[in-house]
Amino acid sequence: MNPWLLLAGTIVTEVIGTLCLRLSEGFSKPAWIIGTAVCYGLAFWGLAIVMKRIDMSITYAVWSGVGTVLTAIVGILLFKEGVSMAKLSGIGMVVGGVVLLNMSGASH
Repeated sequence: MNPWLLLAGTIVTEVIGTLCLRLSEGFSKPAWIIGTAVCYGLAFWGLAIVMKRIDMSITYAVWSGVGTVLTAIVGILLFKEGVSMAKLSGIGMVVGGVVLLNMSGASH
């Protein structure tokens, strides 16, 4: 399997896990707690597989950076979290950093 495709899947799974965590309301809703655990478990399992094929520094930076951006977008769209110029600038910087890291050469 293409490691970049698997990485994309792990990112989406991690973001879903974070969404479940938010919906668990402080670990008070069992179904969302289970969703959180399953998604985070799958995300880390996939991340470990991806790191066999893509440098750890690139893998983790892309995973955490893109995950952070997607989580911020989910927060804005689903939970009506505030949008500010600072938040948008931060998202832009994360995206720029991920692009620069990928330009440095990622696979081995």
